[in-house]
Amino acid sequence: MTNMESLSALVVPFLINVAAAALIFVVGLLIAGRLANLAAKVMEKKKVDSTLVSFLRKICFYALLVVVIIIALNKLGLNTASLLAVVGAAGLAVGLALKDSLRNFASGVMLILFRPFRVNDYVQAGGTAGTVKEISIFSTELTTPDNQQVIVPNSIIMDNVITNVTAHDTRRLDLAVGIGYGDDIAKSKEVLAGILKNEPRILPEPAPVIAVAELGDSSVNLVIRPWVRTGEYWAIRFDLIERIKQELDRAEITIPFPQRDIHLYQEKEAA
Repeated sequence: MTNMESLSALVVPFLINVAAAALIFVVGLLIAGRLANLAAKVMEKKKVDSTLVSFLRKICFYALLVVVIIIALNKLGLNTASLLAVVGAAGLAVGLALKDSLRNFASGVMLILFRPFRVNDYVQAGGTAGTVKEISIFSTELTTPDNQQVIVPNSIIMDNVITNVTAHDTRRLDLAVGIGYGDDIAKSKEVLAGILKNEPRILPEPAPVIAVAELGDSSVNLVIRPWVRTGEYWAIRFDLIERIKQELDRAEITIPFPQRDIHLYQEKEAA
């Protein structure tokens, strides 16, 4: 066998393997893309959040791409076992270095899947309160009532209590007012009931509650608990507090405030 024939015997199979590996890569790339898109369509039909759909589609695509690359390299005769070991070790090192980011990622997935709140909800989460503007994989953006932007890591949100203030359409408004011990309780409740009756934004059901809550040190404390639409909560609260003060004054019902009586005694001089 001549040198040319020996070289041809080595080169031809290698070129065939290269062509086969390239074909595997191209076909695998197309299949990975289609499978990833198919998975995304299935998730969209299941009404999974669009942010999570986009992220999982990319994860699915790149995972399939890794499999395709390994198959193509194996076709070239490379030792993929050692390559997998190197990739695994590198992945472990990266995972340890980015453990906090991975916690935020896992928390973001849970927030998107379980949806304790949505965009435009007003929440108390992660030690702050505000309107949700964006829920991303690693963090959540809130806007406070005084228009400050707050970026909260998702892991902090998931590790603490989440209060969704606007989760329901209606909300109970709790007010307390004290009247003097010398005032007529029945008359006071009648005045308060009239205020609620003349406020059209208060819901008829559940019926408002006006009751004596406790006998305080210097006042009889009443509670007023009407139900309102969540979006009108603060406007109604502010208006009711002002009207309560005005109507109680008009009915000559006192609203006690803390007072202290000081008694002075003069000692008799010694004879």
